[in-house]
Amino acid sequence: MQRFQFLKLAVAAVIAVPLLLSGCGDKKTAELKVGATAGPHAANVQKAAEVAKKQGLNVKVIEFTDYISPNKSLEEGSLDIVIYQHEPFLNNFNKQQGTHLKNIGVAVVQPMGFYSKNIHSLKDIPDGATFAIPNDPSNEGRGLQLIEKAGLIKLQPGKDGSAITVADIIDNPKHLKFKELEAAQLPRSLSDVDIATIPMNYVISAGLSPEKDGFYYESKEAPYALIIIAARENNANNADVQKFVKAFQSPEVAKFIKEEFKGAVVPAWE
Repeated sequence: MQRFQFLKLAVAAVIAVPLLLSGCGDKKTAELKVGATAGPHAANVQKAAEVAKKQGLNVKVIEFTDYISPNKSLEEGSLDIVIYQHEPFLNNFNKQQGTHLKNIGVAVVQPMGFYSKNIHSLKDIPDGATFAIPNDPSNEGRGLQLIEKAGLIKLQPGKDGSAITVADIIDNPKHLKFKELEAAQLPRSLSDVDIATIPMNYVISAGLSPEKDGFYYESKEAPYALIIIAARENNANNADVQKFVKAFQSPEVAKFIKEEFKGAVVPAWE
C-alpha cells in the first residue's frame, strides 16, 4: 500500500511539472515576424525591433534577397509585416497574385538612380549605350520612366507605370539597348553594361555610393521612392502590429537612419 501511494505521488509530480512550466510560459512576450530585403531595409527593421523589445514586443527579422518571396510569405501567414516595397509594387502584386495585402504606414524615402563605372553625367552617355533595368513589373516601368525623364527616350503615353515595358519605347534617338535583370543583380551588372537604374536599397547593400557612383535620381517626392509598411488586411489592426509600426516610426529609428545612411535614405514620417 505504501508503495502504491508513493507511485501516485510520483505520477502527480510528473504531471505538475509541465503544468508549472506551462504557467511560466504564459508570461512570454508576444513575437512578430517581420520580413525585409537584405541591406538598408533589414537594418532599419532590426533597429525598430530593438525599440519594440523595450516595449515588451519581441520581433524576429527575416531577410530576403528578392521582391516576391516576402509578400508571398506575408500572405501565407508566416510573416506578420513586410517592409521593402513601394505602394505601386504592392498594388501590382495584389492584382497579379489575388492577395489581400495592405499599406499600413510609411517607412522611408529612397530614390532610384543611374549608376555607372565610367559615366558620370547625362551628357556623357554615348550612342548605343546599354542600360540595365529591373525586370519586376513596377520597377521596370519605374526605371524606364526615369530614363524618359532624363530626356533619353520617349514612352507610349497614358500607360500605368507598373505596365510599362521596353516595348512601350516609341522614340530612342540614342539607340540605347536595354538589359532586364533581377533588381538584386543590378549592382553586379555594372561590369557588363554602361549604366544601371538601381533601387537605393540595392545600391547601399552592394557598397555603392550615391555620390561617387550615381549621377541622376528620382525626386524624393516620386511615388516609387516612398517605401511602405505592409500587412494582411486581416491583421492590419492587430495591437502588436500597430505597436511595431509605432516602434519603426520612432525618433530612435529616425536618428539611426539619418546617421547610418547620410541622406541616401530618409525617414518618411518626419
